[in-house]
Order: sequence, then C-alpha cells, then structure tokens
Amino acid sequence: MKFISWNVNGLRAILKKNFLSVFQQQNADFFCIQETKLQEKQVALELPGYTQYWNYAEKKGYSGTAIFAKTPAQNVYYGINNDAFDHEGRVITLEYSNFFLVTCYTPNSQTKLKRLAFRLEWEKAFLEYLKALDSTKPVIICGDLNVAHENIDLKNWKTNHQSAGFSNEERQKLSTLLNAGFTDSFRYLHPTKENIYSWWSYRFHARENNAGWRIDYFITSNILQDKIINADILTQIYGSDHCPISLQLNL
Repeated sequence: MKFISWNVNGLRAILKKNFLSVFQQQNADFFCIQETKLQEKQVALELPGYTQYWNYAEKKGYSGTAIFAKTPAQNVYYGINNDAFDHEGRVITLEYSNFFLVTCYTPNSQTKLKRLAFRLEWEKAFLEYLKALDSTKPVIICGDLNVAHENIDLKNWKTNHQSAGFSNEERQKLSTLLNAGFTDSFRYLHPTKENIYSWWSYRFHARENNAGWRIDYFITSNILQDKIINADILTQIYGSDHCPISLQLNL
C-alpha cells in the first residue's frame, strides 16, 4: 500500500505547475496534502478513482488539508476534537478496518517563536488524540510537522538553534510523541542518512544549495514497524517549497 504526503503551499498555484502529473505518476493508494490555502468550492479536482476529503481553515487563504483515497473510508473525522485548535483545517483522520490514517499540518511557531505557546499546547492535544486512536488500532500519521528533530535533519543546525522548527521545546515534543509508541519511518530505515531534506526556503538559493530541513514525516504506530517496506523523500519533485514524501506498507 502506497502513501504520499506533500505540503503543496497553495493548491491553486501548484495546479498551474505539475500537481496533476505528479499525482498521476505516483499512483498512490492515499495522497495527502497540506497547506491547500483554499475555501470550499474554490477548486474542483477531477481525480477519477479517488474519494476526496477536505478540511478548510476558517481564515481565507490559510492552512488546510486534504486526502485523496482509492478506498473510501469507513469513517472520517475533521480536527482533533478540541475547539481551541479545530478552526484552521489542520487535521483529517480516515478510519479503516485495520488502521487510522491521519494527515496533519502542524502550526508554525513563527518568527521569534511568538506562537510557541500555542504550538506546545497543540502538541499536547495532538498527542492525546493520537494515543486515543492508537489504543483502538494502529495509526499512520503524515504531514508537515514543522520541526526538524535532530541535527542531522537540517543543513545549518548550528545557526538555527532556537529558530522556529528547531527549538528545544518543539524537538522535545516530537521525541515525546515517538517515545509514546510511534516510529519515524524514514529514520527507522535510514538512521544515519544525511543531506536529505523535504523543505527549502525560497531565499538564498536554498534548494540549489540543498540547505534544507526535514520537517515532513510519515510516523506509524510501533506495531507497524515490520510492515514498513520503504520510506522515501522525493527530492527530485519540484513545484512547492516542500517535496513529497512517500511510505510503502505491507498492510
């Protein structure tokens, strides 16, 4: 079973580039996107063979997530059952007989960490939500989690310490999530692989110089570790400031 996750940084913009060709080429069972920056009915996608699930932010042109699934879900849930966090279209959960699929666009802590307190409260609530799901059946989490976990996960880690996405607090929250019974699939298969990133700033020729960050993840319940066939970061695919990431599971 093949999963793709991609922060498209504005679906309307990337539709004018290569989104549909990438979508068709990947032929995934599940294609998850983040940062759609859409309101309902602003885009009508023709994706034969896929059921579409959308979660829109109340704020126009902001955030938003979607999942395109070859197999319709038994149940679909929007948000994390917490009114403090469920107005920005950040999470969709699809339920199937033997797993949950969760796509997530984690809040950015912003310049000078001015939204860090909100972010840390979000992390606490999101982990509680995931643990409740995991107590029922295995969970597959994907998306832009807006944090580089370890020094190996970004090029310029020394100069970015305590920047948004590489603060001690955010990194510890990801450690806490993983320690709660979850696996970073890419690091599980590639524990020491360097210079592989999923996001690059549009400034300073960052992608040309591969001065990037790995902030997009597929994370699974630990019980699925032996089902992980492949986890990859598709750095050859352009169109957004993020590249897609992929996961193959034997489910």
